Amino acid sequence: MNRRQFIRATSTAAGSAILGSCARQRLYETPKKPNIIYILADDLGYGDLGCYGQTKIRTPHLDQMAAEGMRFTNHYSGSTVCAPSRCCLMTGLHTGHTRVRGNYESGPHGFGACLELRPEDVTVAELLQQGGYKTGAFGKWSLGIEKTTGAPWKQGFDQFFGYLNQGNAHRYYPDFLWENDQKVELPENLDGQQSTYSHDLIIDRALDFIQQNKTQPFFLYLAIAIPHADLLVPDDSLQEYLGQFEETPYKEKFYKGQSTPKAAFAGMITRMDRDVGRLFALLKSLSIDEDTIVIFSSDNGPHKEGGADPDFFQSAGSFRGYKRDLYEGGIRVPMIARWPGRIQPGQTSDHPSAFWDFLPMACELANQSIPDGIDGISILPSMTGKSQKKHDYLYWEFHENSTTSQAIRYQNWKGVRHAPNGPLELYDLKTDHGEERNVVDKHPEVYKQLTAIFDSARTDHELWPLKYYK
Repeated sequence: MNRRQFIRATSTAAGSAILGSCARQRLYETPKKPNIIYILADDLGYGDLGCYGQTKIRTPHLDQMAAEGMRFTNHYSGSTVCAPSRCCLMTGLHTGHTRVRGNYESGPHGFGACLELRPEDVTVAELLQQGGYKTGAFGKWSLGIEKTTGAPWKQGFDQFFGYLNQGNAHRYYPDFLWENDQKVELPENLDGQQSTYSHDLIIDRALDFIQQNKTQPFFLYLAIAIPHADLLVPDDSLQEYLGQFEETPYKEKFYKGQSTPKAAFAGMITRMDRDVGRLFALLKSLSIDEDTIVIFSSDNGPHKEGGADPDFFQSAGSFRGYKRDLYEGGIRVPMIARWPGRIQPGQTSDHPSAFWDFLPMACELANQSIPDGIDGISILPSMTGKSQKKHDYLYWEFHENSTTSQAIRYQNWKGVRHAPNGPLELYDLKTDHGEERNVVDKHPEVYKQLTAIFDSARTDHELWPLKYYK
């Protein structure tokens, strides 16, 4: 019996999974299970929202969300690229333990398919499903295509609509999307036509899911593809920014050409923000706003693809690095949490947290037992003003270069090494959040501690072995 079968076998008649000796005690009790909405942007940087310092791009609804909830300043993505980051979010494991540790876009299922989750990999959706939640995923999945064990309807989601293959998610005017295991053809987009903008269709389906499940607890995972390249947005959003920036046209290479990439990038983010506003308006109109916790974040730091200019927009804020870096700019991301009546408005938290903390938090919200063996620690206490347990450390590894990069956040220290046999870089984030001054020679005791963590924080993986300097 695998781990997933064990969970199903031990479910009660009420749908609660009781994991016995393999579970931690429930830490949070609520008389009514709240709806849980997790909105995940794609390649949105720490500094791309107004509430995190952005001055050129308008994000009024997300800024209002922060004003009405809690803004996290030390939150980290699961990885510095798409698929492993999403795996961390779904499974509560960091990239030293996850099944998916890289994009694996040249794997057995073709470009963009990524490595699939297995039957024994338990997701947050499955745990919530066992707790009586209706579960829906809309947008970009990245953890298994239609004929694999990682398809979302095999990983705890009752309903899915969007992209299974993340390579296809580069295109905002695709020929098709998936509704569970059924291909939804979009013939109006054939032959390069730009008729149906996939983001709009995905948002509409997600709002329909809320409408259809308003009388029961639901988990909505809204994995928006914006602002990943292609840098394309309908004219009503593009016009808002045309003429505001000095532009360098991007000639089509892997991504679509764009004569005004800055305006397109800004328009994409503002369109995403508009739709977050639509979501909150719907919750209020259905009188379920106070019964719903909404979390917003991004899967990694800002990209430099398709004509994007993160330096111009200061998309990484004051941090060093971008997508595919393990410096702060590649992995520190915005996170906002809003829950009227439970999360006090206008709060800021500097508690260090990461994607793998979402699964145990969701389990607490649903009164589900938290599985043993995960890396996450629920951050619900931090959100609700209670005593918060802290991580001993946060760990990442990245394999898409010629060597394996690794990083650790340990208290206020940040350790980075670009190969397991390479030199350790050490930064004091309390005084040097831009990671400009390597102080490893001044702190031999910290060097020793971090080296020990690097050696113990991971398990071996047949597809992602450690790659050393030669």
